[in-house]
Amino acid sequence: MKIYIDGSFYPEPEAKVSVFDHGLLYGDGIFEGIRFYNGRVFRLTEHLERLYDSAKAIALKIPLSLAEMEEATLETIRQNNLRDGYIRLLVTRGKGNLGLSPDRCPKASIIIIADKIQLYPEEKYQKGMVMVTCATRRATPAALLPAVKSLNYLNNIMAKVEASHAGADEGVMLNEQGYVAECTGDNIFVVRRGAVTTPPVYAGALCGINRGVVLDICHELGIPTREMEMTRYDVYTADECFLTGTAAEVIAAIELDTRPIGDGKPGPVTQRIIERFRAITQSTGTEIYK
Repeated sequence: MKIYIDGSFYPEPEAKVSVFDHGLLYGDGIFEGIRFYNGRVFRLTEHLERLYDSAKAIALKIPLSLAEMEEATLETIRQNNLRDGYIRLLVTRGKGNLGLSPDRCPKASIIIIADKIQLYPEEKYQKGMVMVTCATRRATPAALLPAVKSLNYLNNIMAKVEASHAGADEGVMLNEQGYVAECTGDNIFVVRRGAVTTPPVYAGALCGINRGVVLDICHELGIPTREMEMTRYDVYTADECFLTGTAAEVIAAIELDTRPIGDGKPGPVTQRIIERFRAITQSTGTEIYK
């Protein structure tokens, strides 16, 4: 495996960052997870635009233009001779000192990793995910903007620990008002009476790329959609539930807090969306090998 670090490619054993990098010391940086299928990178422009928006929000200057970042991403995939897989693109504040001040970090650092990924076993895609509600709340916009995809994921990790200890596949995170925000690493949708509902971004949900893709698919298929505040009651009483994320793609959820959702099986609306999503990923995207 060859990994991109600040303009050069290194074999995995030689790919290293400084212990004084503020991404390591403080989680000071941003990232994107990006999928590529069948020789095409899926929604690459949208991912990079979100990356640069996140950088602007935390006053981080990326030392490459968006076009240069796109080429660096594609070249990383080419260096590893991959046609299907996952990109982890990180931008850290860079090497500094032990103080908090970003002024001590003269230049941001860029790391790009291309590899294979399978977030959940295939059985979960067939039978669906079991979820629990986590006590750990989603970070409030007054503390850390949920729209920023930052390297500081401790909030989500602690919720994931709770879900794991409860024997669940995923954890539902609430915001400070008690409304459903998202899962530990995925956006959440419910289906009720043929309509699809998902929490709005202001409720604490990340503006997921695949979240947007699914909303577009619903429009294409004539499925009504709503973005509105949801409580756990809305999930408990839904006909269907599914999750979306770059790594997870689209996957059904069949249980929350021991309550079966619908008949406890992936539902027909979810299956239609998954089928269309898979068709889109196999046929669209930025070409890697031209």
